[in-house]
Amino acid sequence: MNMSHEFAGAFHELTLLAEDFVRGPYRQQRESVPEQAAQQSPEPFVAAHTAVVGDRSEARRLLEQEILACSLCPLSGGRTQAVPGVGVLDPLVMVIGEGPGAEEDRLGAPFVGPAGRYLDDWLRAIELSREANVYITNVVKCRPPGNRDPEPAEIQACRPYLERQIELVRPRVILAAGRVAAQFLTSSELGIGKLRGREHRCYGLPMVATYHPSGVLRNPDWRRPVWEDLKLLRSILDR
Repeated sequence: MNMSHEFAGAFHELTLLAEDFVRGPYRQQRESVPEQAAQQSPEPFVAAHTAVVGDRSEARRLLEQEILACSLCPLSGGRTQAVPGVGVLDPLVMVIGEGPGAEEDRLGAPFVGPAGRYLDDWLRAIELSREANVYITNVVKCRPPGNRDPEPAEIQACRPYLERQIELVRPRVILAAGRVAAQFLTSSELGIGKLRGREHRCYGLPMVATYHPSGVLRNPDWRRPVWEDLKLLRSILDR
């Protein structure tokens, strides 16, 4: 993919802004990313369902209905609605965050508040979109009270749903957004600062971890590392 040097400067300026992004179809010339050895998850996961029979669109619809009716953990008692996920089958990228926030709980879709709009800018910068070639979901499907981190038992209750989503959706690459998702997908206790910046493997797929969009909105210094992670993600797609 050839992108203009002119936009490279524009995107660099964009990453220095606080929260106001210029909306539009961003195109960025990607710098070469050094070849990096893939980091293998200490305990590779095995998908809960190894085969899907029949139409995957229908299977996904049935799974989403199951998630909407779920009461496996206490989070179900405080939700407005569960948030299964949005996007396309066979996407280039599957984005996995930690859990729904207040707007997601109200609307029933992941990443729809300010952090979601910011994520859309990230995706657009590397020629991706949730409408065309991305699927977006979270580790847990119900909002934790006060937007706290999901507890281990809550994550384990939702784990089969996420594994079935990965199997049904069949992404080429996974992008873990934030510490909770990155630690879960790598079976690691390392912080996001140490998990980002390199390629991992989980469920047999390449995975890149980066900061959560909401965290980056609060910490502008993380914008440059995020851009490096996005370039790594794009380089994996392009190889």
